Amino acid sequence: MSSLLQLQSLSCGYENTLITEQLDLTLAAGEIACLLGPSGCGKTTVLRAIAGFSPVLSGAIIKDGQPVSTPVFTLPPEQREIGVVFQDYALFPHLSVFDNIAFGLQGKSRAEKQRAVTELLQLVELPDLSDRYPHELSGGQQQRVALARALAPRPKLLLMDEPFSNLDTDLRRQLALEVRGILKDQGIAAIMVTHDQEEAFAISDKIGILADRKLQQWGTPPELYYHPVNPQVAGFVGKGELYNGECLNETTVKTELGTIEFAEPFGASEGKKLSLFIRPADIRPSIEHGDVMARIEQKEFLGCSVVYQLSLPSGRQIEAEIYEPLMLDVGAEVSLHVAAHRPIAFEL
Repeated sequence: MSSLLQLQSLSCGYENTLITEQLDLTLAAGEIACLLGPSGCGKTTVLRAIAGFSPVLSGAIIKDGQPVSTPVFTLPPEQREIGVVFQDYALFPHLSVFDNIAFGLQGKSRAEKQRAVTELLQLVELPDLSDRYPHELSGGQQQRVALARALAPRPKLLLMDEPFSNLDTDLRRQLALEVRGILKDQGIAAIMVTHDQEEAFAISDKIGILADRKLQQWGTPPELYYHPVNPQVAGFVGKGELYNGECLNETTVKTELGTIEFAEPFGASEGKKLSLFIRPADIRPSIEHGDVMARIEQKEFLGCSVVYQLSLPSGRQIEAEIYEPLMLDVGAEVSLHVAAHRPIAFEL
């Protein structure tokens, strides 16, 4: 796929405040990406810079091989062929659904607008709501109208700023998958800003983790989940904790959770000090006696799984999540086993 968008050593901010710095990434035509990170990390600032709403302090934004933003040049937003879906949808309350969608079709005849809006309403599965007003729609319907309006001018790139944040969890997931299908069907590239990892994984071909003003990692969801480049990325894309350990050989590490045997070698020599990222689902408590014992302090039944809060002999509190019908009692002493196929390890 050809490159549609490039951020080259991009730094953004306002006046004397630096928000993000030295960002580098490439988005291919038709590719869907997410910028994922905690609140205040600069995700929306980057999105606004790509749209042309915010300045660039250094570096460049390149679209279709041409600079659209540098510290000395900014192509106006309306000339960038970029659509935007805002967090609050930003629908015009005094306009009907038809007129909201048709708003971006300036210069088109009434017949052309009618044909385009009809097609878009079919695309977002709202074929019979053209005469309604925003206040007569549900949150999910408003989101679909906002998407249709952004797609009306047929942009090459769509930017979405936390577009599902006002919806309940089930509807967010459903809409995320629907939007991905629509964008893929239309061949439109997109960048979405979110702080929700599941949402990002559901919609994205690529994910960028933003933290401490920098792009920590840019890659596919499996790359980020299984091969995070640092503990910050590991903690953001999957719940877990770090455990210091010492390599006994290329597949074995001794930690306070016990001696952990991995199925795959990880290239560390004997005596090497590591920090392992272990997820709750990898920790298996057992009623059998073992080398490392822990006490169950709390348990939470979640239907498909049970989450146990455990205390180690050191007093450290950890979490284990079991997807089996194994019901252990609070106060019970259990042994611990770590069943991780491949290590997520960082050098100390």
